[in-house]
Amino acid sequence: MKAFLGYVAGVLLALTTSPAWAQLELPPASPAAKVMQVVGLTEISVDYSSPAVKGRQIWGGLVPWEQVWRTGANAATKITFGRDVTFGGKPVPAGTYALVTIPSEKGWTVVLNKELRLYGGGKSYDAKDDVVRVSGAASEIPNRERLAFLFSNTTDDQTSLDMEWEKLRISVPIQANTAAQAQENIQAMVNGSWRSLANAGRYVADTSKDYPTALKYLDSSLAIQSHWYNNWFKADILARSGKYAEARKLAQTAWDMGQKDPNFFVKDAVAKALVDWKGKK
Repeated sequence: MKAFLGYVAGVLLALTTSPAWAQLELPPASPAAKVMQVVGLTEISVDYSSPAVKGRQIWGGLVPWEQVWRTGANAATKITFGRDVTFGGKPVPAGTYALVTIPSEKGWTVVLNKELRLYGGGKSYDAKDDVVRVSGAASEIPNRERLAFLFSNTTDDQTSLDMEWEKLRISVPIQANTAAQAQENIQAMVNGSWRSLANAGRYVADTSKDYPTALKYLDSSLAIQSHWYNNWFKADILARSGKYAEARKLAQTAWDMGQKDPNFFVKDAVAKALVDWKGKK
């Protein structure tokens, strides 16, 4: 019998010290999870670990009332906003934050904190690192064994971030600045397009000497926005075409507009043209 036990002990020792044993993979108690939602132009994601109920008392038991909770397992849950948002009615800059909560039978508090190494990174929660504190709306749900985050009621402008576990759901509304962001993108496209058209006209004039086509590009540019840049290059192309009188008028416009711009880098060329083209038809 002693010989048999010795043999078993030897086998176990061999297993525990072998590479195969060291690489043994088993299901984690609280598996990692991630959920993502795009709201209009804003991407929002939540990274967390998902514990199970396992027959335990969760609220007021495993998760005590009136104490800061990491809102998951392992390291604190993290939420990332790709753009500025309004979280629970309060403005929050784009970035990544630890999402912690303070459960209460009277009402939940949801906190975004700047310290990303909470708990799993050995850091303790400190209220001085809070970015915002908001109220979370609590409601009853059918039993959910594993904690989960999800987005609901999503539109182009808003969504609801829901945390569900056991028979409880906590929700926080998130508002995106979609209309303003879209308008900024439109304006950026418009601002870029007039310059691109002006550059296209300049390129055609410099390479193929196709001045009529080059002028069409400049006219399209000017129709979007009049700037010293496109006024000057149209003036230059007109002068190359022998239309000095019209060219000088645009050069004067470019000169007047350029005086208000510290980046008026063709100042010397425009000044020279105004002199050289004077009196030419």
